[in-house]
Formats: sequence, C-alpha cells, structure tokens
Amino acid sequence: MKQGGRQGKAAARRGGKSSAATPLSRSLAANAHAIRTLLGESSDVQLRLFRSGASPDTEMAIIYIEAIVSSSDLNEMVIEKVMGAPAADPPLPLPELLEWLGSRVVSASVISMESTLEGTLERLLSGSCILLAEGVPQVLAAAIGGGDERPVGEPSTQTVIRGPQNSFNENLMTNVGLIRKMIRSERLRLEIRRIGRQTNTAVGMMYMDGIANESIVEELRRRLETIDLDSVLDSGYVEEFIQDATFTPFPTLMNTERPDEVAGGLLEGQVVVLVDGSPFVLLAPVTFFRFFQSPEDYYQRFDIATFLRLIRIVAFIVSMHLPALYIAITTYHQEMLPTTLLISLAAQREGVPFPAIVEAFLMELTFEVLREAGVRLPRAVGPAISIVGALVLGQAAVQAGLVSAAMVIVVAFTAISNFVSPQVNIAIAARLIRFLLMLAAGIFGFLGIMACDLLLIVHLSGLRSFGVPYTSPFSPFKWTSWKDTFVRAPWWLMGRRPAGGDTGDSMRQTDTSQPPHQQE
Repeated sequence: MKQGGRQGKAAARRGGKSSAATPLSRSLAANAHAIRTLLGESSDVQLRLFRSGASPDTEMAIIYIEAIVSSSDLNEMVIEKVMGAPAADPPLPLPELLEWLGSRVVSASVISMESTLEGTLERLLSGSCILLAEGVPQVLAAAIGGGDERPVGEPSTQTVIRGPQNSFNENLMTNVGLIRKMIRSERLRLEIRRIGRQTNTAVGMMYMDGIANESIVEELRRRLETIDLDSVLDSGYVEEFIQDATFTPFPTLMNTERPDEVAGGLLEGQVVVLVDGSPFVLLAPVTFFRFFQSPEDYYQRFDIATFLRLIRIVAFIVSMHLPALYIAITTYHQEMLPTTLLISLAAQREGVPFPAIVEAFLMELTFEVLREAGVRLPRAVGPAISIVGALVLGQAAVQAGLVSAAMVIVVAFTAISNFVSPQVNIAIAARLIRFLLMLAAGIFGFLGIMACDLLLIVHLSGLRSFGVPYTSPFSPFKWTSWKDTFVRAPWWLMGRRPAGGDTGDSMRQTDTSQPPHQQE
C-alpha cells in the first residue's frame, strides 16, 4: 500500500494539475476520437477497424503508434489471432469479451486492462497496442515492443584489456538483463517509476536486498520521488537532482557503461539508478578513492592491480599540480632547481614576452580548446586533427617565442596524466582545479598551492554521498576497507565488502587467513 501511494503521488506530479481520471466511454468511436484528439491527430498513430471471430457482431478497433511498435509482431500476436479466434461456447457477454481475448487469444507477453483515458494513453505511449470493442468501457493493452535500438557493443569510454567487453545500450530492460545475467540471485531487486511530465521516462532502481544499506535505499527512493520536471532524457538529469552536493567539482555519484562494474557495485552494497534512453548507469554511494578503481583491477593479479592503481592516483595529483609547480618554481623559487637546469630554463625563457602564469594559462586553454574540438569533430578526423593541431601549434609557438619548450612539455605531460583516470568525471574535476592552483601559484608561489590543497582537503572531508563520508576509509579510518583502496589485496584476504556504508551482509567469505588450497 505504501508503494502504491508513492506511485500515485508521482503520477499526480507528472500530470501537473491534480484532476480526476477520465473514464472510457462505451462507444468505440468516442474512445478512438478522444485518443486521437489528445495525440493531436499525429500521422504515426494508426487505427484499424475489424471484427473478431469470437464475436462477429461486435465492431472492434486497434490503435497503435507505428514508430514504437513492431508491425510484424502486431500482426502475428494480436490482429491475426483476434480475427481468427473461434466463437466462444457458450457466447460471452460483451463486458467479458476483451478479458477473454487477453487471456485466451492474444499472445503478447504483457497484457493489461485499462478503464481510464489517462491509463490508456500511458500504455499507448509506452509501446503497447490498444484493443477497443463497441459497448465495452475498457480497453485491452498488449505490449508489442518495436523500433530500432543500438545493439549491445563494446564500451567506448571505459575500455579494459582483460574482462567482459559488453556495455549498456539505451534500452532499460536490456540493461537490466545484462545485470541479471551476471548476478543470478533472488536478492536482486528492481523498482521502476516514471519521471517526467512530458517524456514519462522509466527510471529503475536496483539493489541487493540484505546487502545494500536499507537507509540508503530509502533515501534514494525518496529523492527519486521528489523529482518533478517535464523531461528526463539522460541519467545526467536524474544525477543533478539526487546528488548530495551541487557546488563542488568532485562527483558524488559514479556513472558507468559497464555491466560488470555495476554488478560489482551491487555486490559491494551500492544502489544503482538506470534511466531508459541512457547507456550510463549511476551508482551510489561512492567515495573519492572509488574513482581510481577500474574493473580490470579485479581481473588481474593483485600486485599488478596495486601498481596500476597507485599510478592512477599519482597521475591525478600530477595533472592538478604540475603546471602550478612550474609557475611557482620559475617565478618565486628558482633556488630549488639545479644550476644547470635553471640556466637551461632561463635560456629558453629569454625571448618569451609573457610571465610564467600567462604562458601556462595560454597553453592550457589552447589545449582545452583542441581537446574539445577533437571531441566535436567527426570521429574519423577528430583524433588526427587534435594531435596534429597540438604538435603544430606547440612547435609554432616555441619557434615564434610565445612560449618556452619546457612549458610545452609540462602541458603535454599534464594532459597525458589527466587521461589516466578511469572515470571521466574525476578527470574533469582535476582540469578545473588545475586552473585554481595555477592562479594561486602565480600570486603566492608554494604558499598559494599549499593553501589551496588545504582547502581542497577540508572540502573533501565535508562531502557526503548519501550519508557516507567522501574520504572514507581514510577519514573516518576503516582498516578493513584499506585492503581495496590504495592497494588491491588478494581476493582471499578481502573477506568483508568494501562499501562505504555499513551493509546488512558485510561478509563475502568466512575464512580469510590464507588461500583456500593452503587451509587445513
């Protein structure tokens, strides 16, 4: 009853002004006219009149939207079967005709009866065909999916060398199926609600019953129910409504297109949000160190995974600080450089007309423009243009005396370090913070860099993701989760789930003192 109440409130929000449901008429013509009128006499709304062998004297009609319904399935599973249905013996009274056809004749997977105009429209716009009969104030809705969709393919933004090579697509139920193929457990739960007054988008929430923290599940459910807007076209719409902090460069939700990463998150106690029409799935709660973990870490030996994870963390720090360190050292702290290197840098900068901070900002902004241009250009020429543009512009700028060769090297290595992060949103955060650190270094030197770092640490310590501290397990300190933070311990040592919040079932395995083949 509680769930039904929540759905009723959500439906009221989608409908805008609260109004009573409009009952259907007994007249087939009146119902068909009302449906077509509300849809604006759209050209893709098809209406067909026919009679069924089950009741030859009753006029019937079928309404469907051509673009989102498979015509072949419609003919095979509904129209041919209804028209060729044998007469019922004994003859059925008219009010029971549609129910009998739905239970005995129509072979669609999902069938429902609707008695209101609003419910009929919702089924029609969701890909169902509507069967009407003269003298019956109800309609039969049969789900006949259709329309082209992108097949399951390889991930385009989160590639791995070893591991599954499939990714989500834009169909919600296809994505749910990919997850269920990996987690064949009766504890996996799925809740679907409709969000968006105009788009009426299906938004699903998945979690593992008994593993996910119930308070986090309830909080996410509450946040989803409070969303009231006219359209949801991607998971990014939902993310901005349910994230804990808005004015921060750091993401408090993770998005991924990999089913294996979602399955791993569910088994660690995370809750998943799927949006129909988006191949990117949201995971919550997350911590700062979770963004440096790749699914491939768990498919390789633990020592290799630890080495690569440490490289990612170091590269993230370098991508934020390297240009700022160059500005601070060349402007205020030249005594920190060896004499030979100092003379070389001085010789390179002899003809440069700009101070180091202007030089750094000029090169960084140029590279950001090139990166954005490479993304927007056609895929066949985008990478080539961005690489050639960087080489040509960098070489030309050095020869023209606008920037030094050392600055080109610093900017290039900074960009390479930025690409190491497995999550794009944490890499974007580093790009934004880099400019703040460059400005502080140009004004105050090392003191400005350390002041900004201190402010960032304080800011990170105050962030939460669905109540879970963003810096966990570093602060607050949780030793059991350190086995899968900076390092990745062997699987037989990770007996507890490394979720940020306390879970109901926190144990993965029983004895973690030694490998199974060495246990007595």
